[in-house]
Amino acid sequence: MSRHPSAQGPSREWLGNAVVLGLLLAMAAALWLWQSTSPQFTDAPARWWLAAATVGVYLLCCAALAVSRRRALRPAGNAADDALPIVFASQTGFAAQLAVQTADTLRIAGVQTRLHALGDLDALQLQGFRRALFIVSTTGEGDAPDSAAGFERRVLSRALPLPDLRYGVLALGDREYAQFCGFGHRLDAWLRHQRALPLFDLVEVDNGDDGALRHWQHHLGHLSGNTDLPDWQTPQYRPWRLQERRELNPGSVGGAVFHVALTPDDPADLCWQAGDIAEIGPRHAPATVERLLDAAGLDGTRVVARDGSSDTLATWLSRSQLPAPADITDQPPHAIVAALVPLPHREYSIASLPADGALHLLIRQLRRPDGTLGLGAGWLTEYADLGARIGVRLRSNPGFHPPPDARPLLLIGNGTGIAGLRALLKARIAAGHRRNWLLFGERQRARDLFYGDELQQWERERWIEHLDLVFSRDQPQRIYVQQRLREHADRVRTWVAQGAAIHVCGSLDGMAGGVDAALRDILGVSTLETLTDSGRYRRDVY
Repeated sequence: MSRHPSAQGPSREWLGNAVVLGLLLAMAAALWLWQSTSPQFTDAPARWWLAAATVGVYLLCCAALAVSRRRALRPAGNAADDALPIVFASQTGFAAQLAVQTADTLRIAGVQTRLHALGDLDALQLQGFRRALFIVSTTGEGDAPDSAAGFERRVLSRALPLPDLRYGVLALGDREYAQFCGFGHRLDAWLRHQRALPLFDLVEVDNGDDGALRHWQHHLGHLSGNTDLPDWQTPQYRPWRLQERRELNPGSVGGAVFHVALTPDDPADLCWQAGDIAEIGPRHAPATVERLLDAAGLDGTRVVARDGSSDTLATWLSRSQLPAPADITDQPPHAIVAALVPLPHREYSIASLPADGALHLLIRQLRRPDGTLGLGAGWLTEYADLGARIGVRLRSNPGFHPPPDARPLLLIGNGTGIAGLRALLKARIAAGHRRNWLLFGERQRARDLFYGDELQQWERERWIEHLDLVFSRDQPQRIYVQQRLREHADRVRTWVAQGAAIHVCGSLDGMAGGVDAALRDILGVSTLETLTDSGRYRRDVY
């Protein structure tokens, strides 16, 4: 684990001062001896030359110490250092703790990191970064932590072009305060204004909320290229059942997409809002577990107890990171199970409301380079039998909840992002709000118009005022959502002038960036930043 440079700064400074003081004392002692034994040092010219030499040695020592300190504070992210900077601003120590956990998680994935206190950074160092993660708390009514107040005055108050920086922000706060995560939002807005590009949208954490922190870990997995990193805290899943599963786009040039419906064992678990997220506990393919058991010569039907639960050895293995066969050969089952690390959760936008009586998910089958299915998609779309028990935890996502009033709502998305937009539309219809505009893109209309009958019915019934569909592969020249958005620039400006909110759901790469650029061109940077700050421009992108 890398340490934050300022943690070594005081000790180095003390050591350097001690060296300089020691040299001066040594020279003073030598001068006293020379003066007491050598009459020539009583001459004025000799005393002047000796004083000059003493000052010169002192200045050289100070210069060496300054060079050493500058090297210690050299910014991570320059050409000679590929470590990913993790920058924190902490008032109580929680942000610093999360920065260390973030560094540890990325180190496990093979990513080198370096910790920085935000207050120790200057503009030159920041311009040297190519990627950076910021973990910052807010104190009082939207203020920066005391340690970062100087940085805000020195740096955030000025223009500093950062077109080469890609970044992520974890903002810590308390919703009881009016300026929730205020400093984190100011930092994020300033970075965007300096033309830095977000790796993902800002993650808000209310009073250390476990769900929000798992969402941050979800982003770390994608950032590092290792989505199997262990959760910092294992979710306490609730039991649900796989009620329905059907493929919606057979024959599509894209991956197979499945509508999945889950019902809870306890009806009281039917409790969420449009825009919220389902966290699923994935499992390995049964064949993968069987191969491991055969290689280790173990009986998977042996029942083993752990933490008050009992299950077969095969089941324990199916929901854990798999050890190497040699590590569990000749080991007793209880020892094997005790050492297992649970698989990390998978996140999905919820496509339904509690009134539907089931949790609806829209899942695309993603395959690894070797052709095997990803953990979450494989478990839900292929390996789990109908009626199988599925571990589910629901996570509130207030940053993507629908507006509480009847203002116009522009919904933009692509691919499986229609899941989150469908739930928002259902909530708007249930509330009787008709001013809805959906702009959705996929590959082929004949195969990839997910929930098409439902959407077209809502359009006929005037629950959707405008339904704009874009299919990139249905014509020789490919067109995308952001191009269609530009074609309707006048309508976008009119809706925004009428108080419209904008919600975007779908892929971060390509669609979300293209839509953001189009909105900047259509509305202007200042207007889009105002919409963001007021909560009228929201995204759930992945």
